[in-house]
Amino acid sequence: MKTVNIQAAKTHLSRLVDSVVEGGEEIVLAKAGKPMVRLVPYVSPRPPRIPGLLAGQVEEAPGCWDSGDNPLYEAAKGPMFHGAVEEPPQG
Repeated sequence: MKTVNIQAAKTHLSRLVDSVVEGGEEIVLAKAGKPMVRLVPYVSPRPPRIPGLLAGQVEEAPGCWDSGDNPLYEAAKGPMFHGAVEEPPQG
């Protein structure tokens, strides 16, 4: 990351923008040695997601939610903690 004084940036703005766009370099613009802003390459925003785009195209297999012989399913039905569990103080 390169730091450039704003006065120098005014003179060399086109060159600084080229180094950011082509080289992917980040440049910090400073005023009296204090960082003020950062020049970074522009990234186009993603188009918004469209809900239901795959509606009717995805199916779940029959019985996909049945536990079967899955030991994790049986373990999840039991207590979360094993051993003595202290009650929180009342107050």
